[in-house]
Amino acid sequence: MPRVPYTCDDEVICQGLNALRSELEVPDGFSDEVNAEAEASAKAGPRIPEGSAGSVVTDRTDIELVTIDPPDSMDLDQALHCAPTNTGWRVHYAIADVAAWVTPGGAIDKESKARGFTMYSPDTRAPLHPKAISEDAASLLPNVDRQSLLWTIDLDPSAKILNAHLERAVVRSRAKLSYKAANELVAEGDQMLDALRSVGELREQLEVERDAVSLRLASQEVSRVDGGFELEYDESLPIEGWNAQISLLTGIAAASIMIDAKVGILRTLPRPQKRTINELRSTAKALGIEWPGSMSYPEMVRGLNPNNPIDAAMIAQSARGLRGAGYEAFDGELPELTEHSAISAEYAHVTAPLRRLGDRYANECVLAALSQTRPPEWVLDTLPELPRLLGQARNREGSLDRAVLDLVEAALLSNRVGETFHGLVTSIDDRNDRVRVQLVNPAVVAYANGDANLGDEVLVRLNAADVNARKVDFELV
Repeated sequence: MPRVPYTCDDEVICQGLNALRSELEVPDGFSDEVNAEAEASAKAGPRIPEGSAGSVVTDRTDIELVTIDPPDSMDLDQALHCAPTNTGWRVHYAIADVAAWVTPGGAIDKESKARGFTMYSPDTRAPLHPKAISEDAASLLPNVDRQSLLWTIDLDPSAKILNAHLERAVVRSRAKLSYKAANELVAEGDQMLDALRSVGELREQLEVERDAVSLRLASQEVSRVDGGFELEYDESLPIEGWNAQISLLTGIAAASIMIDAKVGILRTLPRPQKRTINELRSTAKALGIEWPGSMSYPEMVRGLNPNNPIDAAMIAQSARGLRGAGYEAFDGELPELTEHSAISAEYAHVTAPLRRLGDRYANECVLAALSQTRPPEWVLDTLPELPRLLGQARNREGSLDRAVLDLVEAALLSNRVGETFHGLVTSIDDRNDRVRVQLVNPAVVAYANGDANLGDEVLVRLNAADVNARKVDFELV
């Protein structure tokens, strides 16, 4: 779908977002106790967490790291450096050392367990940790020394992992780059970012060889602009994919280390059930998409073109094969499921501890495994409850994301009742005699009453848009 923004009134959306956050009980700020503890911790400086195997802090300010994030981000979890070596490639990936600032059992620790994740809205965020930590003391801001968790990962010429090491180290980021700025530097021939491109592309090729799944869905994105809010279909730059590959690479290395030590926490996703695959094969047949019996589900998905209406409908349907993601904590005995089927590898979340609760604990498990010791007691005590805490947080996050889109869609369309719009049918709800339609402009995805086929390009009329109820009503013309 083309990237065509559409803007709606600032006041209407802000009022709706405030009501929505109140309804979903999204935290608004921190208590005085939590803020006071954060400010005191930031003033005291970083420390070694009790019982941590990473008790030695090396000086690695010589590594010319950079961060690559959205331009307004201040909670900078990762800084990277890539370079060729005689045996392939070396990746340095510094991660914010949140455990150095959070006292186990303290006010910040308890509040972060209640939140689980940083919650994002278009106009604000409800951070996992107070800003004194998340946007200052622990954040890998440029041109300041920061205690971090430094991954050093050596790769062979094809970017397969040779070895991976994690240590506590003081680092200094040289620059805070936006995706756009980093992409421009790649075009200008920046040596380090060119190495990132090489490693990223090689890792993407390895994904194909592993038969991993990558759905190129048209993702709706709400952003704040001067005078209002904008709803559009996200169009990622290539460097976003290469940057994501470094995070995936690190998560794969961390999972392997924790599995070998038989203690840690994994991000998992079961393989789609045979029934789901059979249903998707029937959908492909109905759409006229060739799917030979010898071709796997991931291979079929990779061959789809999101710019083709029929293929776009199949991509939307294929998301059914990626349901059931969760977390598995273990100590002594591996869980039955260890794989993340979309990545087609064992995988763990370790690269965003400022924004995800579980990463702080997973990194401590890796440090302990590499030192051939047990993780700290505060980690072992919390591991069993992490899957539940993280699962609840994911559900809250999903509810907020869906409700924000519903609100913005209704606000966008509130003064366009009676108009018609072009769209694409991406799914069919036979029980309610309606179809799901992805509009071309504005970037709305909604149900419309009527009968059509998957992949049809249709015209729909807007009959109602209720901002308070966050609902829109379409019908096929």
